[in-house]
Amino acid sequence: MLDQPQSGIFAISLDFELYWGVHDSRPNYSYRDNILGSRQAIPAILALFDQYQVHATWACVGLCFFESRRQLMEGLPDRRPAYRDARASTYSYLSEVGENEAEDPLHFGASLIRQMVATPGQEVGSHTFSHYYCLEPGQDAEDFRADLVAAKLAAERLGVELRSLVFPRNQTNEDYLRVCHEMGIIAYRGSPGFYRPQSKDEPSLLWRGLRLADNYLPLSDRSRQIGSAVPGLPLNVPASSFLRPYAPARASFDSLRLRRICSEMEKSAIEGRLYHLWWHPHNFGMHLQENLGFLELILKRYADLRSQRGMLSRNMAEIAQRYGITTPVGEHEPAHPLVGG
Repeated sequence: MLDQPQSGIFAISLDFELYWGVHDSRPNYSYRDNILGSRQAIPAILALFDQYQVHATWACVGLCFFESRRQLMEGLPDRRPAYRDARASTYSYLSEVGENEAEDPLHFGASLIRQMVATPGQEVGSHTFSHYYCLEPGQDAEDFRADLVAAKLAAERLGVELRSLVFPRNQTNEDYLRVCHEMGIIAYRGSPGFYRPQSKDEPSLLWRGLRLADNYLPLSDRSRQIGSAVPGLPLNVPASSFLRPYAPARASFDSLRLRRICSEMEKSAIEGRLYHLWWHPHNFGMHLQENLGFLELILKRYADLRSQRGMLSRNMAEIAQRYGITTPVGEHEPAHPLVGG
């Protein structure tokens, strides 16, 4: 077993999905303003990360990598999940896709991904190709494998090698981790306690209430210990907390929210543990300045802990490499026939 790092690690991962990630939960484009707002949020977040020397993983849905409808249609996998509930499939909404990013900023994101690639310390990872639900009835491991092949090929269009993965809706399927490894994935984001994997339509009122309260009150220990590396599997880089966006109705409690995050970061720095924040860029799509201001306070605290406690900022692939996990040469080459027009 590899020794645990002595310094605390501050990790950030963001789920970049545009409308592909909310198609089945936001009918009639009711979330349009948030999605469009993320196109201003992403450059601003990247600028803050660069200013404070923060490394992050941007887990991108593969369908966002394309620059035209023609490219997108050519990049679709021949094998697709046959979810029992057809609404869960992004393929059910292909008729809504426009011709290119200028015409359809809700579905295309290549220009934004290029900005991520160009910013130091940023990793572009995978959020699967189709925002794939790994626990939904009607799909299997071979469907998932085909999805990752398509994701890898889409990323290669922009010169990106996928090494980290975030399971959509936190639907981590332990049986699929070996497939991830075979496809060159060396790290994945495990779910925190109040974000247990859930079916898309599972009642979650209680869990939502607990998650909300946990942002302000110490209901759980959100600093994390990274487990041992397991041969043949990617490393679990467990999440600590979802960075809840600014809400005017809860603004008076933001000092409690900030104090909770900063105290957990300090504990992680002192004890040599991991603190892993995550959110979606579209969470910053509204109230952008308030969200950026809150994020900057967190990054300033990280800068203090880096100076005072030696805390390190690392993206998910860098954390896996720190634990000695690398991609086996030649082991993750996909079979291209799984993808076709």
